[in-house]
Amino acid sequence: MTSTQQRAALQRQIWQIANDVRGSVDGWDFKQYVLGTLFYRFISENFTSYAEGDDDGIDYAKLSDSDIPDDFKDDAIKTKGYFIYPSQLFATIAASANTNESLNTDLAAIFAAIESSANGYPSEPDIKGLFADFDTTSNRLGNTVKDKNLRLAAVLKGLAGLDFGGFDASHIDLFGDAYEFLISNYAANAGKSGGEFFTPQQVSRLIAQLAMHQQTSVNKIYDPACGSGSLLLQAKKHFDDHRIEEGFYGQEINHTNYNLARMNMFLHNINYNKFNIQLGNTLTDPHFGDEKPFDAIVSNPPYSVKWVGSDHPTLINDDRFAPAGVLAPKSKADFAFVLHCLSYLSSSGRAAIVCFPGIFYRGGAEAKIRKYLVDNNYVETVIALAPNLFFGTTIAVTVLVLSKDKPDSTTQFIYASGLFKKETNNNTLTDDHIAEIMGVFDSKENVDHFARSVPFEEIAANDYNLSVSSYVEAKDTREKVDITQLNAELKTTVAKIDRLRAEIDAIVAEIEG
Repeated sequence: MTSTQQRAALQRQIWQIANDVRGSVDGWDFKQYVLGTLFYRFISENFTSYAEGDDDGIDYAKLSDSDIPDDFKDDAIKTKGYFIYPSQLFATIAASANTNESLNTDLAAIFAAIESSANGYPSEPDIKGLFADFDTTSNRLGNTVKDKNLRLAAVLKGLAGLDFGGFDASHIDLFGDAYEFLISNYAANAGKSGGEFFTPQQVSRLIAQLAMHQQTSVNKIYDPACGSGSLLLQAKKHFDDHRIEEGFYGQEINHTNYNLARMNMFLHNINYNKFNIQLGNTLTDPHFGDEKPFDAIVSNPPYSVKWVGSDHPTLINDDRFAPAGVLAPKSKADFAFVLHCLSYLSSSGRAAIVCFPGIFYRGGAEAKIRKYLVDNNYVETVIALAPNLFFGTTIAVTVLVLSKDKPDSTTQFIYASGLFKKETNNNTLTDDHIAEIMGVFDSKENVDHFARSVPFEEIAANDYNLSVSSYVEAKDTREKVDITQLNAELKTTVAKIDRLRAEIDAIVAEIEG
């Protein structure tokens, strides 16, 4: 079986399990149990692989907990970030899940023990609360302990039966792929809320390539509204590991999504010391101020959300917003995220940000912020994408690419609205579409109806409007009509009608006579 076939088979199986096991429970509510169980299996197998090393004579799962020396535990936590005793391994618990009458409380105790194993170690903030959304006592699982245990056992046994192969580099990727697949499917079925924590992989791939274009290496990559971490992880998938030297950074306001992002890092084999995901409001309580600047920033922040804005007495003096001289409107925080990204961007880096299109042409404070960005030559490219690419919204979004190291004062506009493949519920970008966008982004060539590099003076004269349609004329796909030929055809048709009418009148007159 090829790796592609194996991935497809695993994905079909895991989604079938997720649907079969949840029963009448809403899929959105049940996602934490499937995702959490997959994570539990992954870290168990990851830890077992570490504990056994290359010694075929060691079977960690069969060791007694009391046989584990303290110095091994200490080294393991420093290396892996957490510790799991043999009795706490996924395989151990799954084997007896169907007959364990205290399964739900046993799992709760194990999850608490794994988290607390990091207490006092550098990995503590990365491990703490990872299983917070895996509530084994929740009534979502059933009204009685027996019902809860039956459903938990079904999830454990179902995921235990999946064949991920040996725990080597190629098979480790299967865990991350399965996790991303599950998140994608849950997002697709979640309506509007689905777009809040997951950016479709094709769009993520484009954003990652834009942010890291022509950079042989970046110090670190950052997403200020990271959701489940899908944008950050596309950078890992697209580039060799050595190109991101210091790791992956992100902040997320939603607690569940914050946990999903941290799990996602582990499941893609990014160790705790190579990522830093923080919980909180990026705009009013930003982290990583001491870590900036970043060579690559990727983001798909929430569109036009409300924020405190001018009601906060000190934000106008914040070094992220002060240079623009004005705050983003309280009802539309889009440009607050943009200015935040710009502040965290290195002098040689790029930021690629998915934006609501209205911010590129509206007046007021947003027009003043656009003027600041253009006057200071920070806007490299503005890309109009096709509609219906995202979960939960059909709008045609725009990608803003910021750079502090532009070679000239022109701004590129790319009209990519026609690049999409129609799927059942959503449109999607193909690899060819991404390549076409990246080709013209790299060359900065003018292409009729697709791309144009516009001088500063023209944008300033246009009141700093940055809407792509203001600079790139869409191709007229309407059928061309030859008016002369159409008039001739109409003249012939009218003559035929007149002749038929005369013939009908003659017949009627003859009948009446």
